[in-house]
Amino acid sequence: MGSMKVMGVLCREFRAVTLASRSLLPTTVCARDALQQVRGLNISHINRPAPGDHKNYRYKVHYPEDGQYTIKHLKTTKLGGRDPETGRIIVGTLGGGAKRNYRWIDWFRYGPTDGTFLEERVIGILYDPNRTARIALVASGINMRYIVATENMKKGDLIRTSSYIPRITVRPKEGDAYPVGALPVSTLINCVENRPGDGARLIKAAGTAGVILRKMSDKVVVQLPTKREVALDPQCMVTVGRVSNIDHGKKHVGSAQRRRWLGRRPASGWWQRKDGYCGRKIRPLPPIKTYAPLQPKVPIMTLTLDNEGPPRPVIPSTDRVT
Repeated sequence: MGSMKVMGVLCREFRAVTLASRSLLPTTVCARDALQQVRGLNISHINRPAPGDHKNYRYKVHYPEDGQYTIKHLKTTKLGGRDPETGRIIVGTLGGGAKRNYRWIDWFRYGPTDGTFLEERVIGILYDPNRTARIALVASGINMRYIVATENMKKGDLIRTSSYIPRITVRPKEGDAYPVGALPVSTLINCVENRPGDGARLIKAAGTAGVILRKMSDKVVVQLPTKREVALDPQCMVTVGRVSNIDHGKKHVGSAQRRRWLGRRPASGWWQRKDGYCGRKIRPLPPIKTYAPLQPKVPIMTLTLDNEGPPRPVIPSTDRVT
């Protein structure tokens, strides 16, 4: 519907433009060029984000101006599938939905590197309307933050975080966070970093879990819930266990109104799912994906041949003249 409205508006504007400025434009100018000359637009060079570019077109979060982390609920602005800069509809199936406030999740779980632990107590397991999993409010001293809760995490538990890789693998406990190189093979993990220091990027949905398959010389191979294998740096932080709310996929929507509450627009009727009438091709799993470490930014050096700069200091010679 959005594209049809845009085409209708363009047709009406071009008809008005051609009737009003027929004597000003040459007869060989096409509709697009005429509209550009009159309105000063460059339609062919508008940067349109492609679907699946891992951007959030559902809502925009208003973070604090000082950038300090807070557990207060943050205000959001609904985008309805539109690009926040251009206003063009990118995802046509989004729109509406119940009003939600954002809970700022801390995806960076880091601890001491000297073999000790950072202990935090779980204050409570809470509902988050912006994600499928449950979240946990944890505290250490006067610092409080939100993290993704695991399957059996409950109020009052003590969870540990360590960034140290010992010579012998640690005994995994659900809810604790360790480098992936410190855990034994066949451990269930979630909230996985794909690069050290980049924060949790993988396995964050409700009921999902990855498994450590094997360890190579300088990499640890982890199997994702999609059965894909990734080779990670041993320093990548992970959380032990399965993500909470494991029955999320079994819930039935039940009504069209609930889909609207969830922020989904009704289907147009033209879209059809493949029914498998002609069968499916059986393809092998993709090869192991390896993530390269983040490269530090190298400062740009500027070289010049300018001789008008400050005079160089004269270094006295240590050779004694006889």
